[in-house]
Amino acid sequence: MTWLPTVAGMGLVLGTLRDVFHTLWHPTRHGGLSRLVMTSLWWLSNRLARRHRAAGLTGPLGMVAVVAVWSLLLAVGWALIYWPHMPEHFSYATDLSPREHSGWLDAFYLSMVTLATLGLGDIAPATGWLRVVAPVEALTGFALLSATVAWILGIYPALARRRALALRLSHLRRSRVPAQALDSDGGAALLDGLATAVSVVSVDFMQYPESYYFYDADDNTSLPLQLGHAITLSAQAAAATHPDVRLAGAILRTALDDLAVILDDRFLHTGEDTGHVMTAYAADHGPSRS
Repeated sequence: MTWLPTVAGMGLVLGTLRDVFHTLWHPTRHGGLSRLVMTSLWWLSNRLARRHRAAGLTGPLGMVAVVAVWSLLLAVGWALIYWPHMPEHFSYATDLSPREHSGWLDAFYLSMVTLATLGLGDIAPATGWLRVVAPVEALTGFALLSATVAWILGIYPALARRRALALRLSHLRRSRVPAQALDSDGGAALLDGLATAVSVVSVDFMQYPESYYFYDADDNTSLPLQLGHAITLSAQAAAATHPDVRLAGAILRTALDDLAVILDDRFLHTGEDTGHVMTAYAADHGPSRS
């Protein structure tokens, strides 16, 4: 029955790698395991945030938890592949007794050392296909480390773009720009810039859905709390006399509708129109969470 844990280990490794691929490299998908970890932490922080101010840690801790779960599952999977073949197909350091170091914990230790690319060499595959499997695991560990760094380097610029749009909307709201000032060439350019920024944020939510679970404590940089003003601006533009303003306002409204669809399909699941989705988004990230 040595094949049973080997097959189980291969299935676990392949399933984990599939989740890594969908989370980090697929442009419009979100891995099931990573989604479960992030949503669970978000739900927990929603219950604790009023007393423990935990919401702001959800995003960073969620990313750490996802990588930790991936690493653990990969290590367990490779250990299941090694375990049935120990000690016969492995070489041991002279101070180690093969019979005393052929249990599950030894296989897990070997897997962790190999995945971390430490290469201690006290236990190593010595025969057949196992000599190929160990380097493949080491390459997997190196790829996971590199992908995690790229993930972090990608998600924080996405957060910066989201916060910059929120701050821009906050500036407009606090400036109390009159409707007649919006009905001009400058107003058209302003609305067009906002539509472009909203489109960029929509792409960020598709490519980095984990960014949804990052909470912004400052109301002025919190996009959920500022998007209502973008809807107001698009409504004002619809009543303008300048044709370019009406066009830019229509584009802005379409961009907001697209963003609402993404938020609702992936996170909120309200089934409502844009206004209700934006309200739900604000409630999910509102001041009560801090």
